[in-house]
Amino acid sequence: MRFPRDAARVTAGLALAVAVGCTGGGDDEAARTDPPASTRAGDATPGAASATPALTPTPTPTPADPVSLPALIHRAHHGSGLRLGAVRLRTDAYTQYAVTYRSNGLTVSGIMNVPRGEGPFPALVLAHGYIDPDVYTTGRGMPREQDLLARNGYVVLHTDYRDHAGSDDDPDNDVNLRLGYTEDVINAVHALRSATRPNVDDGRIGLLGRSMGGGVVYNALVVAPGLVDAAVVFAPVSSRPEENIDRFQRPEGDPLVDEIEAAHGTPEENPEFWRQVSPVTYVDRVTEPLLVHHGTADDTCPLAWSKATVAAFEAAGKDVELRTWAGEGHTFGPRWRESMDVTLAFFARHLG
Repeated sequence: MRFPRDAARVTAGLALAVAVGCTGGGDDEAARTDPPASTRAGDATPGAASATPALTPTPTPTPADPVSLPALIHRAHHGSGLRLGAVRLRTDAYTQYAVTYRSNGLTVSGIMNVPRGEGPFPALVLAHGYIDPDVYTTGRGMPREQDLLARNGYVVLHTDYRDHAGSDDDPDNDVNLRLGYTEDVINAVHALRSATRPNVDDGRIGLLGRSMGGGVVYNALVVAPGLVDAAVVFAPVSSRPEENIDRFQRPEGDPLVDEIEAAHGTPEENPEFWRQVSPVTYVDRVTEPLLVHHGTADDTCPLAWSKATVAAFEAAGKDVELRTWAGEGHTFGPRWRESMDVTLAFFARHLG
């Protein structure tokens, strides 16, 4: 069951005050620890038995690294301005629109499939896998899922993410482990809700991610518990970013690896940074049921990654299920439709 959104915001605010503390000036300035002027030692009344001792300043907790999941947890997320643009496709079951929305100050593009009929329909936000932004085009990544889900009565909002297609650029996103994609998925949900479209039931929203998008969904679940009602991931990457770098980028000599480690240190040099960018570190925060699909023949994202992540969810007492598919590779083939039937049944249970 999804937590009330207002309660989740209050909880996050309290957690910020307790765990992170405040630094700097302006609205974030820490509460001063000086005692009132009338009680300072230097202002003691002559002849008094003893002066009131000066208070010892309380150490301010070290703020979270701004590039971290704790930073995203404590950040206010603003998703708004969902705009339907040109019609891209009309079918017998749904209409597909080009869309844009605002994500923490950036414009992000995508597509939205809206089923025919009055609704209101439950909605799903889709997080696609890695495609080189230089060749990526709007809505690319999960066309099979977009079509099937809309034909089964879901509004489907597929985000392009920042730096893709018609979205604004975020020049630091790659060095910062693409955590901006997590913001864009969270804000896609907020944008859906704030649009108050009569054909969207904003009380029934789920997430679906694939490959890299599976990792984005993991992040969203720990950053914003209570945001959605349920989540599904297919063939997800590791929930430990250093494992993804070691598998996909380091062997190819990707120069981005050097930039990342120059900015944040290696896992050996700065283990705390890498702990704070791993969603498995914060799995105790998750409140939504999660379904993980993984093929046994996946030679892109090893099945062992999903087994380890699911084990962490289970150890934390979370509602998680791993469905393994014998012989299926990373993109799913003969049994894709069967896996989607399982997915549709899962969303029907949890989104109603």
